[in-house]
Amino acid sequence: MSGPAPFAWSIEAYDQLASTSDACLARARAGAVDGLAILARHQTRGRGREGRSWLATSGGLALSVLLRPATPLTTSGQWALLAGLATLEGLAALLPPAARPRLSLKWPNDVLADGAAKLAGVLTEAEPGTDGNLAFLVIGIGANLAVAPNLPDRPTSCLAALGAANVTAEQAAHAVLARLADWRQTYSQGGFAPVRGAWLARAHPLGIRLSVATPGGRLTGRFAGLAESGALRLETEAGPREVVSGEIIGPSSATPEAGA
Repeated sequence: MSGPAPFAWSIEAYDQLASTSDACLARARAGAVDGLAILARHQTRGRGREGRSWLATSGGLALSVLLRPATPLTTSGQWALLAGLATLEGLAALLPPAARPRLSLKWPNDVLADGAAKLAGVLTEAEPGTDGNLAFLVIGIGANLAVAPNLPDRPTSCLAALGAANVTAEQAAHAVLARLADWRQTYSQGGFAPVRGAWLARAHPLGIRLSVATPGGRLTGRFAGLAESGALRLETEAGPREVVSGEIIGPSSATPEAGA
């Protein structure tokens, strides 16, 4: 018996857009169907997490997709992690095999090279429906392909620096979309558990000490995995905590505590 048909994306490519996510959001609100993917070869006002802009680099990836998964609004964090995982795997497939283990995930949805340098980022924007489910998700994906931008607050990397020269935005988009479709099918069949397991295998080691800047202040503790919602679990001196929104700040290379 044959399996389900592969998910088909409807890809639109543009030479330039202000923001692929803004364009995708507008199309979603106008009734565009599940599976729309908008790719821009040049983006002038890309958006990142925490109100940052995504600095467009020459030959970079600027991609946004529209999903209508009909899952509860509370699953939006799960989808963000799924998207980050798919992005890592798609980009890794473009690298020489020896370089692929150099990529890792930083909660909630950054892709790092060599544990510190930002290679890609994901911004997930959810809109609720009237039934408690997601009306839609727009997932924006930015990745450095040919050039690593100079940023004042963090190191960066690119695929070319990792051994994958001359990767086009179209090639990167197709690689990421293929993994996103596969993980979406896995999620629909098995829920969040397989996504969480694969994400943890490419992320911070359990027991590592993390400091997280949250809207309520800074938290420090041992990484204790992911909650069902996708929240970050920390074992702090005051007890277990779940971080729904925040950003991990250094040091990210601390040694796991004994007994973790």
